[in-house]
Amino acid sequence: MNRREFSIQTAATLGAGSLLWSAPAGAQGGPVEGTHYVRLNEPAPVSAPAGKVEVVEFFWYGCPHCFHFEPFVEGWSSKLPADVAFRRVPVAFRERPFGVHQQLYFAIESMGLIDSLHPRVFKAMHEQQQRLDTPEAIAEFVGRNGVDSAKFMAVFKSFAVQTKCRQARSLTDAYRIDGVPALGIAGRYYTSISLNGTPARTLDTTNALIARSRRPA
Repeated sequence: MNRREFSIQTAATLGAGSLLWSAPAGAQGGPVEGTHYVRLNEPAPVSAPAGKVEVVEFFWYGCPHCFHFEPFVEGWSSKLPADVAFRRVPVAFRERPFGVHQQLYFAIESMGLIDSLHPRVFKAMHEQQQRLDTPEAIAEFVGRNGVDSAKFMAVFKSFAVQTKCRQARSLTDAYRIDGVPALGIAGRYYTSISLNGTPARTLDTTNALIARSRRPA
């Protein structure tokens, strides 16, 4: 499923709005490099305009940890300050089924259906056990959810979506992502639930790295 195991055993007990960073002993000053986050040796490319801090969520629709993380990310991202540019990037550790799911996300994004269809994909896969790993299954799914399946599949197969998939794979490599969910900050830092233990701590570490990224490198 992914290349690194992630622990979210306490996620169910944490509210999405609870983002107070609870540091372990010896780390009371905030998140610690090498423990709670990684600083990249070589900066990753960013697409945010000058003056904005880019945050990238790396995910895979088939990942149960990403499914459980999504409500936390949704609540957190809706309250970000104006100088933070947030976006999602689906990973593809191998072509099947990751590549199809990459196309699915970027087609949803291209058609402006993130709010309506993105959470439904997660629920379909993890609550209704729908694999959605073939174009035929995806066409049927979007049709059932009120989307013109012919138009959607045209976007799904388009050159623009294929280009976004290639760019996503390059960015995944640049951040050296080896498991999901993970967050890249300003092309300089990487953090994840595996490094922080819970969704809330992960997002609070991200907040700290956003603040740090506002300062000159």
